[in-house]
Amino acid sequence: MEYIAVFLAVIFPGALVAFNHETLQAIPKSAALRIYCAGIWHNAGLCVFCAISLFILPVILFPVYIHGEGLMVLHVASKSPLSRYLSSYDVIYSIDGTRINDVQEWLQIGSLITEQEYRSSYSAYKTSSAKGYCVPYSLLEKRIHVQLRGNKTICPNDLIDFVAAPCKELRLSEDWHVENIYCLFAKDILDFKKCGDGWAKASKNRSSCLCTQEESCVAPFLMPGVAWVEITYIRPFTPECQKFLRTSFLEDTNSDIGDIRCSESFVFIGDMASMLGSVHTTSYQPRWPTKFGAHFPSVLEKFLMSMFHVSLTLALLNSLPVYFLDGEFILELTLHYLWFLSP
Repeated sequence: MEYIAVFLAVIFPGALVAFNHETLQAIPKSAALRIYCAGIWHNAGLCVFCAISLFILPVILFPVYIHGEGLMVLHVASKSPLSRYLSSYDVIYSIDGTRINDVQEWLQIGSLITEQEYRSSYSAYKTSSAKGYCVPYSLLEKRIHVQLRGNKTICPNDLIDFVAAPCKELRLSEDWHVENIYCLFAKDILDFKKCGDGWAKASKNRSSCLCTQEESCVAPFLMPGVAWVEITYIRPFTPECQKFLRTSFLEDTNSDIGDIRCSESFVFIGDMASMLGSVHTTSYQPRWPTKFGAHFPSVLEKFLMSMFHVSLTLALLNSLPVYFLDGEFILELTLHYLWFLSP
């Protein structure tokens, strides 16, 4: 060994080991090749270690953390449209009635809703979202009349305009009559039965319309590219929820979240992609009712992912046949072996 150097690059710190070239030329070629490949194998080994650690991380953290039984919110951006409802350590239970167990499912259903939102953006007029609610006619009779400004329907205050139609026709027409449009509070209809084929669970039911004769299927009347997303969440560290979280509620994936007193629901109306980017979530929850260490699994995952990418990049970079990198000498020795083995 001729010398050892340490350097601090602009992006990340690194280190190198320099050997005397003449000494390496004097030793057997196989030994020199192992020396040149040592750094590459070191980084490759770190990649394998990080990949295995990420794969078995739920098992490693099992004594302290629960994995895959809800999506815990770690941070909500102050400018996020969800900051009015969600806060740190809340657990997102479902989206549009579909149970959310981990980050992957959260992103998958978000991508699906974004795709549906993108397809509807080609229309120039308001359309129904096909996510309807069975609202009693008695409530519709008390509606506030919708206002017309040109060809646009406008509801006063915080009311949302809804359109009433047969379940199978919620998406079929853009020529809605004003007498079928109602101004309602979104929070007043969330507890009603769902109808229409826009819900994720609609395909599992024999019929997408479960409304009785005393009810009408009404769906939000939205601008193109705007999503209607119903989110149900729980606050696990409140006294009410601590009583239920370790019972059959979390063990039974078919349990009715409406029966849990600590659950709350709200509706997000807007762009799904921007909503997903404004919330930092994790698939892990502390096994005990404490907020201490709730961020640790997320930090550990980021550390392992960063180490994996950096090690993989260094391994690939160092193996390139570029002057002054190990790849130059590895290629030289490899060509020497090929020439030696050739007849």
